[in-house]
Amino acid sequence: MSLVNLTELNTSPLFKGLAAKEIEYLSSIFTANKLPEGKTVFIENMPGESLYLIKQGVIKISQMLAEIDEVDLHTLNAGDVFGEMAIIDGGNRLVRARVAENAVLYSLHRNAYNTLVSEQPRLALQLTLNVVRIFSSRIRSAKKDYRTMLTASLARKS
Repeated sequence: MSLVNLTELNTSPLFKGLAAKEIEYLSSIFTANKLPEGKTVFIENMPGESLYLIKQGVIKISQMLAEIDEVDLHTLNAGDVFGEMAIIDGGNRLVRARVAENAVLYSLHRNAYNTLVSEQPRLALQLTLNVVRIFSSRIRSAKKDYRTMLTASLARKS
């Protein structure tokens, strides 16, 4: 682990509406990890404990369709956030996250988030709203993708 400087990623949707001092404060509760290409960040059904913000590198998000069948869902780059619902509900992961290019990830553990909620409630609320916006955007995008896939599938059957 190393020191975190979130100000270099202040354009991330995770920090929308936050002042520089608030982002600086968040730097003190995030941790940094360097991960090599091919390393798995988390797998499906693993308990969710942290939200991740990509400082550098590429992360592939995928899901198993069958025991040996895996499909790539998203490719994420610097400034992108993933695993965001872990700090909210701590539920099991629904997808797999793997490093596609050497990465530096900033993570916010659920325990640090819970401390933030009690010590800095206004900041925690804004961060939570941003997490919900990110998640909501992903749901909307997935619905569009699903509709396109379903329409194409029905057109082939006709």
